[in-house]
Amino acid sequence: MARKGGKSLFSLTTLLASFFGATMIASAFAYFNYKFSEYKFIDFNQFVFYEKNDIFLPKAQKYIVIFYSSRHRGTIKKLAHLNLAYPVLAIDYYNKVGKNSKSTLFLRTGTNTSLKFIQRFNIYDVPAIFFIKRYKDSLYKQDSMIRKLDNLNQLSKQVTTL
Repeated sequence: MARKGGKSLFSLTTLLASFFGATMIASAFAYFNYKFSEYKFIDFNQFVFYEKNDIFLPKAQKYIVIFYSSRHRGTIKKLAHLNLAYPVLAIDYYNKVGKNSKSTLFLRTGTNTSLKFIQRFNIYDVPAIFFIKRYKDSLYKQDSMIRKLDNLNQLSKQVTTL
């Protein structure tokens, strides 16, 4: 289809399509870059957690963090009997002391640190779960989205899909 002056409509359409395509790719890249940067860091030298009376010092490369409420019946017992691929850091909203098991460490902290932790990771519901991965020394980076668990009984099935 030719227009006056010998210019075709095809070149204008191709130019606009190329510009639109490049804009879409740049937008997708920016969005995923932004989403990845939303993942937070936690430095266990600044956020002090306790295992019973001892200060928690992380040793594993990767942890599953479960923020839960001990006021829900049977939660501590279910968490103690978990057998997942990575060690679990179980942090109670009410700071009740739990007995550590082979794969679950029950942590507690002061109210101030607990509030900072909730705010840092934007935790709105319990139980909530996410992964953290060692960045260097005692500094860990969030390695997954934070998800609300519907059922602790199904946790081993749900963790594999996170």
